[in-house]
Amino acid sequence: MTTSYANLPAPSPEQGLNRYLQEIRKFPLLEPEEEYMLAKRWVDHEDSSAAHKLVTSHLRLAAKIAMGYRGYGLPQAEVISEANVGLMQAVKRFDPEKGFRLATYAMWWIRASIQEYILRSWSLVKLGTTSAQKKLFFNLRKAKNRIGALEEGDLRPEHVEKIAHDLNVTETEVIEMNRRLAGGDASLNATVGSDGEGTAQWQDWLQDEDADQAGDYAEADELEIRRTLLESAMGVLNDREREILVQRRLRDDPVTLEDLSTEYGVSRERIRQIEVRAFEKLQDEMRRLASEKGILVPA
Repeated sequence: MTTSYANLPAPSPEQGLNRYLQEIRKFPLLEPEEEYMLAKRWVDHEDSSAAHKLVTSHLRLAAKIAMGYRGYGLPQAEVISEANVGLMQAVKRFDPEKGFRLATYAMWWIRASIQEYILRSWSLVKLGTTSAQKKLFFNLRKAKNRIGALEEGDLRPEHVEKIAHDLNVTETEVIEMNRRLAGGDASLNATVGSDGEGTAQWQDWLQDEDADQAGDYAEADELEIRRTLLESAMGVLNDREREILVQRRLRDDPVTLEDLSTEYGVSRERIRQIEVRAFEKLQDEMRRLASEKGILVPA
């Protein structure tokens, strides 16, 4: 994987982000069958060329996720580089036998890598050390957007109260964090890159100009099929298994083993065992339902 990473295009201030974003568009997206076979070659034979192709075909996904972290005052090239590191880790650990696409699995690793980089870059004095404060750090902009206060400087008292309640932090923490992050949001109308080439803006990157509509529809259909299968397969789980699986794997902000062990009065290891077993049962039921409906999924 080291060799694969060394051969990847990398964003840099000298190159300019605009040029980098155009360069990674050249890598083709993979069909499900091709992705599955490449992943098998990596898992079974550690084929670095297969791993490299898996990574390059998902560089656009990493860049798109990285664009969602523009509001932290950090160089965008470095954020994208960290996203690529997360993508590499995802490919390294991806199991094609689970039945899900690499993109679904990789987005969690990409976000985790970006967030770790941001936390390293912001001093703990600025952030605070509690999990609640870190949650506030990464969710404040989203919370402000939901109540139409994204463009405000100091928040109105009623907004502070609502955000504090929704994120389970104090009103003082909301006010302080908002002031620390104020002024860092980048305009979507700002020009991409620093090399002066072209007139592309950040908002242009949010939609792939070269998107294949047929491919998009096929991917949307596949996503809807998997969502339907998931909802149906949930019925195989008991109430506790379903709740733990949802809390651990289906939330944007997963609940910790520690919190769930306290809630259910069992050990962290027992929660982990229930989570793993519930996930296995869910996968088996999804494959069974897919087989009944004649839907092709990886074996």
